[in-house]
Amino acid sequence: MPASDHAIDVRGLGVRFRRNRRGRRSIKDLFADSSRRSKPGEFWALRDVSFTVRPGESIGVVGRNGQGKSTLLKLVAGVLLPDEGDVAVHGGVAPLIEITGGFVGDLTVRENVRLTAGLHGMPRAEVSRRFDGIIDFAELEEFIDTPYKHLSNGMKVRLAFSVVSQLEEPILLVDEVLAVGDKAFREKCYRRIDELLADGRTLFFVSHNERDLRRFCTRGLYLDKGRLQLDAPIGDVLDRYNADYTAG
Repeated sequence: MPASDHAIDVRGLGVRFRRNRRGRRSIKDLFADSSRRSKPGEFWALRDVSFTVRPGESIGVVGRNGQGKSTLLKLVAGVLLPDEGDVAVHGGVAPLIEITGGFVGDLTVRENVRLTAGLHGMPRAEVSRRFDGIIDFAELEEFIDTPYKHLSNGMKVRLAFSVVSQLEEPILLVDEVLAVGDKAFREKCYRRIDELLADGRTLFFVSHNERDLRRFCTRGLYLDKGRLQLDAPIGDVLDRYNADYTAG
């Protein structure tokens, strides 16, 4: 299958971090040192990861905490750059990765909707057309002129999901954020994801919730110690992950 038929194409992907407080290496460090070997205090968060995703597929990424799942999602989103290998994404992405991403604390809900949707590439006229629907879905009509920083975490999740789910990008990236919302709103989000999948969107979903993974995903990627251990139907991936987890 040619690469142009892929929504996501990942080849030999690797990314490394520092263990000290500086975290990710600086751009200066990257230019100063082209070596692929880890230096003291560095570790590979991901190494030699390869897979492809076809348009319309629903992929669940599983693994214990600290095994590279969220790092992989950020690489696909273009938030991070790899140290080795390549990530090719064919089509725009709608990233629901961090609930505070793109929002400004001192701006109101109204102002943040217009700013964030615009930053994601939604034209101004389209933002205006969808504005009432975004606020209605988020259930924030009473808080429309409230500064974002005064919202609860649950309200922030509702606002973020409402904005991102209105984007018409073909690839939806989701990282655990729905776990913060209340049960009624989660069900509302689930129905919206079902609609997007029925519309042919591609889903790349990181979660520890087995029920959600089985509901939305047909295929799974199992990461352990930064390496891809299994790429298979979601049921097989969850069975392997659960067996490894039980074995300790």
